[in-house]
Amino acid sequence: MEQLHGVAEVRERVAQWRHEGHTIGLVPTMGNLHDGHLSLVREARRHCDRVVVSIFVNPTQFGPGEDFDAYPRTLDADAARLREAGVEVLFAPTVEAMYPLGANRTWVDVDALGDYLCGADRPGHFRGVATVVSKLFNIVQPDVAVFGEKDFQQLAILRRMAAELLFPIRLIGAPTAREADGLAMSSRNGFLTETERARAPLLQQHLQDARRAVEQGERDYRALEKRIAVSLAEHGFDVDYVTVANATTLAPAASEDRELVIAAAARLGRPRLIDNLTLSLPAA
Repeated sequence: MEQLHGVAEVRERVAQWRHEGHTIGLVPTMGNLHDGHLSLVREARRHCDRVVVSIFVNPTQFGPGEDFDAYPRTLDADAARLREAGVEVLFAPTVEAMYPLGANRTWVDVDALGDYLCGADRPGHFRGVATVVSKLFNIVQPDVAVFGEKDFQQLAILRRMAAELLFPIRLIGAPTAREADGLAMSSRNGFLTETERARAPLLQQHLQDARRAVEQGERDYRALEKRIAVSLAEHGFDVDYVTVANATTLAPAASEDRELVIAAAARLGRPRLIDNLTLSLPAA
């Protein structure tokens, strides 16, 4: 596996692969890799001949008071895991490589989709995500890019961005990788104390309860959201949101909507946990 840090180096390697007739997959990450990230690598390998994994802790998607400085940076351990997984290139650029003119003045912003769920509490977050991913798409120019469905809103925004900006890239959503007790894998789970870690699967369990309620005919989604949020708070979660949303627009779902996502974000001690479940209702 090659570990590259410069934009020109990556473009040169990709050009060589293109000349040899290979297809290319990209898995963007912020590092501190876990088995969930490796499942994305395996998914990319299913569709492509060569896989590039990027590791870049992107400063523009962190807001004031968020954990940019504290975000785990474990490049050597990550490189070892990617090498074992058979990745051809690890692209680990510096901030200067990704933002060569210093303070960024050019942004990619997907209207409306970023106004709900995590975007409502993290202004500018998805603008930073869309901007850095568009840079990675421009650098690597992959045939396929793989993202986890745990970040449902991010995937929806990036799919819209790729379609509207005419990127010739197929975006694939990989199922959320979970621990044996149902907790969605996340780099931030390492911040949980032993007591918090034992409680953390309750987030997923509450989403399953909400899905069962909807499947059994519950249509007062705002009341359902409130009940789930209150119950999570009683179990020690500091709830940012619980939302039953239209899976396409991400706006709060109406009773006539058929494709839904039930999403939640809550702090448990230090880390902020997110999770979601989707469901399709039969036609009325």
